[in-house]
Amino acid sequence: MDILNIENCTIRYQEQEAAVEHVSLSVGEQEIVSIVGESGSGKTTLIRAILGILPPGGTVTEGKILFQGKNILELDETSLQKLRGTEIAMIFQDPITALNPVITVGEQIAEVIRLHEKCSRADAERKACAMLEMVGIPAERMGEYPHQFSGGMKQRVVIAIALACSPELLLADEPTTALDVTIQAQVLTMMDDLKRKLGTAMLLITHDLGVVAEICDKVAIMYAGEI
Repeated sequence: MDILNIENCTIRYQEQEAAVEHVSLSVGEQEIVSIVGESGSGKTTLIRAILGILPPGGTVTEGKILFQGKNILELDETSLQKLRGTEIAMIFQDPITALNPVITVGEQIAEVIRLHEKCSRADAERKACAMLEMVGIPAERMGEYPHQFSGGMKQRVVIAIALACSPELLLADEPTTALDVTIQAQVLTMMDDLKRKLGTAMLLITHDLGVVAEICDKVAIMYAGEI
């Protein structure tokens, strides 16, 4: 059964030509689907539309984005907020800009858990510790700040935040681009392991065909806004 169905989707920025045109794509349960293509082909625009976080002026003008049978494009902002983080989560391209430099990494993970699961501060901190351990960072580093971590560890923290509420679907926008080759391999192996452990489906944007060959079940090639 497909968890995500994008049907004939067209996205425009104001009066410009379509950034994404008549795209159809599906992701099955516990499946990793990759989108590859050159810069500017519309990959990030497409996955931002799934979360309803298109930049100002961006609009889906045609088609449907169905998540577990519900058309995301018909949801109001309150419903979208409930969906983000709990059922669909995103790993952004640059972990440095995704993390708040003046808040500890433990607090940033715990904040997501408190917001979506309505649990106590102590319970959220316990779960945040477990998430850090799950992505291979010792729990005693909970009180440290992003600048105290390497690039690979920052990316692990971002992945821990994305997976904190066990989403059904994970959107990953070039999650290994800023990392060196050795750390890339570690992060990808970890994401593959977490997919099996948590049963999370994944839509992955990458330029690396080696990554596609290693962990992906299906691949879509995107060029000039089309699959």
